[in-house]
Amino acid sequence: MTSGTSIDLNADLGEGFGRWRLTDDEQLLSVVTSANVACGFHAGDAVTMRRVCALAAERGVRIGAQVSYRDLAGFGRRAMDVPADELAAEVAYQIGALAVFARAAGAQVAYVKPHGALYNRVVHDEEQARAVVDGVLLTGERLPLLGLPGSRLHETAGRAGLPVVTEAFADRAYTAAGTLVPRGEEGAVVTDPAAVVERSVAMARTGVVTARNGRPVPVRARSLCLHGDTPGAVDLARRVRSGLEAAGVRVEAFA
Repeated sequence: MTSGTSIDLNADLGEGFGRWRLTDDEQLLSVVTSANVACGFHAGDAVTMRRVCALAAERGVRIGAQVSYRDLAGFGRRAMDVPADELAAEVAYQIGALAVFARAAGAQVAYVKPHGALYNRVVHDEEQARAVVDGVLLTGERLPLLGLPGSRLHETAGRAGLPVVTEAFADRAYTAAGTLVPRGEEGAVVTDPAAVVERSVAMARTGVVTARNGRPVPVRARSLCLHGDTPGAVDLARRVRSGLEAAGVRVEAFA
């Protein structure tokens, strides 16, 4: 680690609908530096998006569009086959919806991050990755794409001239290939707070995490994701941030 080591902390926010709320947006926005705001396809609605954008802008937290397959019932975590032209249009639609509320709050959509099944699909699926990139290009903005290092999404975005931001996960188990263990498998989510903090510091300082099989895996990332829908998410986020800062890592939004 050098004295200039820093990392962005992002969390999935605005994951509610109507009277139902899943994430403690207000408290998490006091910890993270980037907010992945649900855009209505897996969660979120107009009122929620407006509220989260206003809170994020007030606290200087960067706003990102968390785009998803159209899957409210499955929280965007079910595998779906969506034609590429349809997916591109729906990605652009979600970004555009959030952009309205970001501008109203005096801010802007600063990046895009796929959610759930779409996030995992574009790690290896060239066509779906291209559709997400095409959706971003449709907006007329050259927005950075947040995702796993070495993913098809980042390869495709790079060819299209879009910036990419590499991401790691503090509370998710990794395979030896550097991908996330599917949520349906045992041990996919790391629940021990001390282990999550330890992994976060290791990823920030050395760019390495221990895979499920015990082997070290390179995960050099500029942003670290903290899931807002896990039990005790706010306390865990605070512990991770405190642990990073105690280890000499600056917590700040990616450039």
